[in-house]
Amino acid sequence: MSNVSRLNIVLGFATIYIIWGSTYLAIGWGVETMPPFIMAGVRFLIGGGILYWWARARGAEKPQKKHWLTTGIIGLLLTVSGIGLVTWAEKTVPTGITALMIAMVPMWIVLIDWLRPNGTRPAAIAIFGVLLGFGGVAFLINPTDIGGLSEIDHLGAFLIAVACFSWALGSVYSRYAAQPKSQALSAGMQMIIGGAVLILLAVLTGEHTEIELAAISAKSLWSLVYLFTIGSFTYAVYIWLMKASTPARVSTYAYVNPIIALFLGSLLNGEALSNWALGCSVVIILAVVLIISTKARAQKIDMGDSEISTTEASDSEQIAGDNSETAAECC
Repeated sequence: MSNVSRLNIVLGFATIYIIWGSTYLAIGWGVETMPPFIMAGVRFLIGGGILYWWARARGAEKPQKKHWLTTGIIGLLLTVSGIGLVTWAEKTVPTGITALMIAMVPMWIVLIDWLRPNGTRPAAIAIFGVLLGFGGVAFLINPTDIGGLSEIDHLGAFLIAVACFSWALGSVYSRYAAQPKSQALSAGMQMIIGGAVLILLAVLTGEHTEIELAAISAKSLWSLVYLFTIGSFTYAVYIWLMKASTPARVSTYAYVNPIIALFLGSLLNGEALSNWALGCSVVIILAVVLIISTKARAQKIDMGDSEISTTEASDSEQIAGDNSETAAECC
């Protein structure tokens, strides 16, 4: 988009960097006095409704019945198995560490897209990045308690790892599944279905009997409002950036968000960061940089070739775009 000002581009990137990085802290504050499944369910029902209405108001076509099935599957993988587990895990895992572990999503996407039928084999440096990233996460969780150190709750960390795999699986599936032409409409449908299932899970697990409206703090309530309003607005900014910039550049959120989340968690939530955790953070973020930069280089090479290569570049960009869309759904 040649007519888009550089200032608007900068503001757009600042929005997805800072706000998406801050949502982990908002989730942590929310679950302090609200049951996790109920909070996540309400968040997505309202946020999804906002996105659905916004997309329809801007002329998006009414979705077909088959679209509700495919977006429902994506919603189950992203918002229910993904954000639902993360919201629950943040009862015991610090918000900054949570964001850092979610940086595993691009690693899982590379592996799943490779292992699927007729999958795309990643470059050697991307494979190295995946191995490096998983190694960094393993040491961060520190199951062997090296030096007498145990960094984070192992159950919470396991649930976040499962959530990352689920997000990646949903992201790869969404690339090939039939969806509405409007990305915002599709996201709204995913969130509405996911939110409804999360409320059902809250009832089945007895969370609805635990909630006490009088006990919900103002901090938790405002965190919820922040998630379904500002978080939804940020997704709209992401949709715009995907057209105004390139997916490879937009996907740089994956190694900026953890830094923002770690900083905010330490500054506003008093979360201590040991040298061990900081060292593992460097390893994980370096791994994500290697993976994403490999996609960016492939994009430049393909776009420099024939028209057919340009199409292949678009496919490569789409995978990077899936990473960005996953974050938008999950934060």
